[in-house]
Order: sequence, then C-alpha cells, then structure tokens
Amino acid sequence: MSEEKLKFVVFGNDYRKEDIAPCIQRIEQYLAQRHALVQVDPGDLEEADYAISIGGDGTFLRTAKKVGELQIPIIGVNMGRLGFLADVLPSEIEEALDDIYAGNYFLENHTVIRVETDGEHLVGYPCALNEVAVSKRDTASMISIRTYINDEFLVNYQADGLIVTTPTGSTAYSLSNGGPIIIPQSRSLCLTPVAPHSLNMRPIVITDTSVIKLEVESRSHNFLVAMDGRSEKLVGGTQLTIRKAPYSIHVVKLMNRRYFSTLREKLMWGLDERQRK
Repeated sequence: MSEEKLKFVVFGNDYRKEDIAPCIQRIEQYLAQRHALVQVDPGDLEEADYAISIGGDGTFLRTAKKVGELQIPIIGVNMGRLGFLADVLPSEIEEALDDIYAGNYFLENHTVIRVETDGEHLVGYPCALNEVAVSKRDTASMISIRTYINDEFLVNYQADGLIVTTPTGSTAYSLSNGGPIIIPQSRSLCLTPVAPHSLNMRPIVITDTSVIKLEVESRSHNFLVAMDGRSEKLVGGTQLTIRKAPYSIHVVKLMNRRYFSTLREKLMWGLDERQRK
C-alpha cells in the first residue's frame, strides 16, 4: 500500500540568512523521500496539507495571515529560542516530520479576531492571531476609548492605548502591560489598557463570543490600530468593532510539546538565580 502523497508549503523569515537555506534543504530532502510535494513561499495554497513556518513567532504570525481561512495546519520551526507557536527546533525537523506522518501529533485551535470599521476602511488584512491594539500616535496626548461589550457600556479608557488580545497573544504585548496569561483552550479574550490614567483600570477577561465596540477620540484627531503589529492610521471618531473571526488557526503540536512546559521554559519559571552564580 503506497503512502499518501502530501503537499507542504514552506515560509521563512529571511531566505538570505545562512541558517534558513540549509533548513529548507533538509525539509525538501526528507519530504522527497516521502514523495511529497514541497513549495517554498507559493502564491497558491489551496491544495496544501501542511504549512511549515521557519523563523520565530513573528514568522508564524505572517504564515497564519497567509493561511487565513484555509485553516491549513501550521508546523512552527523556531530558528532562535523556543517559542510559544514555533516550538520545533531545527535539530528536530526530521523527527517532527516522522511524527506527523505517523499521526503522533494533535491540532491546537487558536482563536482569530477581526476588526471592522464604521467609517474609514482598513487597507490591510483586518484579522489578528495575537492582538488588536489601539494606541495614540507618537507623543500625542492620551486617547479616549469608549468601550462597549455586547452593546453594554463598560468604561471610557483614558490611556495611551488598549489591547484586545486572544489567548495566543496573552503572552506577548498584553503580558508586558500587566495582562494575564490565558491558555489557548479557554475560549476567552482580554482587554488590557496601556498606561491608563487611572490606576484602578485593570485587564478584564471576557468570552470570545463577545462583540467589542470601541469609539476612539484623540486630541490629534487620529490614532493607530495595529493587527499583530501591522499598524494603520485612522481618523478620530472612527468606531471599531472587534469580534471572533469565523475561522481559527490550526497549530501542529507534537506529543512531547505541551503548553505548560513551554511556558515554564520560555518564562524561566522556577529558575533559581542563585544557582547560576
């Protein structure tokens, strides 16, 4: 009985880097032995069975953007330190592909959020895997963000910005602003203010079925909205609606990779500094 012929698409953060080309070559050599089809940075992903992201979590986010609604499972190969999304090390590539062909993996579904505007339209991709962040421009005065959850008024944030994060993004920008760590399966979102005028303003966790509406005002008459770091300028008074996208991103996780072990290693929990001296 012949082995199923699979199609893999490969994306890298910078193909000019010395460590990227050998990594892609190893993947191509391995998959050639499996009689699989491999395409590097293709334009058409329709028939792909798996996407391989080679870089870090930033590269993974760009790969997720390209995969979009196709929901192709993504394998993250991390060329730097261990990542939350890209957690396969280059030395483990062949072993990881062996496990994938053997079915020794599971798919972790990650929520995507989408931004809609009632006035000025967004130019770029309106979805985010990590977070949507509203912020002031440059050194302008703080902005006012009147916030509603399911059409119920929550609060008027006076702050440098507001982060609406998914569980995936909870360990990124939101965490650096005091937001909580949220596990991927929690089905929740979090609103984290950035440098709020009032110290009583704290992050709030809501269900991911909630519809968030933001009315943003600024003395400079404009503000920034960023989807996974891709910023666009909008006119003050523009209303944003943020809701769960109708699709999720499927992340390939090997059986020896678990969220909490990655969390401990990435954040160095339990590390005794005295033992390093």
